[in-house]
Amino acid sequence: MTTTQDTDNALLWERILEAVQAEVNNQCYRTWFLPTRLARIEDGTLYIEGPNQFFMDWLSEHHLATLQAASAKILGRPAELEFITRGVNGGNGQPERKDRKSHVSFFRRYSPPPSKSGGLKLNPTYSFEEFVVGQNNRMAHAASLAVAEKLGRVYNPLFIYGGVGLGKTHLAQAVAHFVLAEHKKAKVFYASTESFMNELIFSIRQGKTLEFKNKYRNVDLLIIDDIHFLAGKESTQEEFFHTFNALHDSSKQIVVTSDRAPKDIRELEERLVSRFEWGLIADIQPPDLETRMAILRKKIEKDNISIGDDVLFLIAESVRSNIRELEGSLIRLLAFSGLTNSKIDIDLAREVLKDFVKAAPREPNLQDIQRVVAQRFDVSVDLLKSSKRSSFVVLPRQVAIYLAR
Repeated sequence: MTTTQDTDNALLWERILEAVQAEVNNQCYRTWFLPTRLARIEDGTLYIEGPNQFFMDWLSEHHLATLQAASAKILGRPAELEFITRGVNGGNGQPERKDRKSHVSFFRRYSPPPSKSGGLKLNPTYSFEEFVVGQNNRMAHAASLAVAEKLGRVYNPLFIYGGVGLGKTHLAQAVAHFVLAEHKKAKVFYASTESFMNELIFSIRQGKTLEFKNKYRNVDLLIIDDIHFLAGKESTQEEFFHTFNALHDSSKQIVVTSDRAPKDIRELEERLVSRFEWGLIADIQPPDLETRMAILRKKIEKDNISIGDDVLFLIAESVRSNIRELEGSLIRLLAFSGLTNSKIDIDLAREVLKDFVKAAPREPNLQDIQRVVAQRFDVSVDLLKSSKRSSFVVLPRQVAIYLAR
């Protein structure tokens, strides 16, 4: 039975989603926001409901800021958001216990615990236990674990770099979780470079620079995400340089992440590049097929879901760019299965992911090589395959033979 409160919540959520739609592309909006609803409001907290835990994990990990901004815009004030999944009692967010299924027919409550660190909230799933180690990230993982175990004594600073969605933030936050668990009194501060810059600007305008310095310098562990955004920001680089020195001189640990190595960040002062090179620079590469399969298996085993290896292989073989897209493909499939009560098999996977999963590139065959070489050297394929030994055809023929090997 629909109540007046339900109607009000629906209208409010419709306005919030309109604000979201203005900020994201249509595919993202249809996939991650349309399946949600505002279940209830309690003590100023918005309880956002979605089809299953995988879906809500992804939404909270990757679109929390978008939802927070849209909610604040419509409500006129910041609001706490809680992510829940559909329960058996009319969407009240209570757990539903079921046996292992080949489709998502169970729904459980999901609510991340509050972070104990200063600065931005830590993602509770970004722990060492949840990180899948492969050849692409083994060094970065080992270095992060060593830093967490011997805070300030090894690899200081630790500089982790790699492409989007490869696990840099996961490792950085895993260090924070480990330290907070092992050292109850440790002061841990996690922030993005953007928040560092914004807070610095605000402190200057308000005449509170001393408070800003104390906030960032009186810690045992400082983690700064996306340090490449310092590029070209001279005054912010100046402040970060002094913050770095103050912490390093006190043997306090510094961990930073970036999308590229220090020397490759244009408009980053040489003295900062030099400081970053004092410690260890560890890169993360895109995961290989074996690691991609392991990531998918870990995801489904975590929630006791059974999906055939043929389906997992389809996703792992097709999505090679980064972990975020890999998990996104799986979550989209699980969401569709849960919404339609469909069994997950290879046919459903191909249908649901046809526009989302990139087709895996195939190896070029002999005909492909002949065609491309012929076009490049402006000769016909027939001439390339002929026995003629004219000078203008000898070179392209040799190139084609070499490539065919």
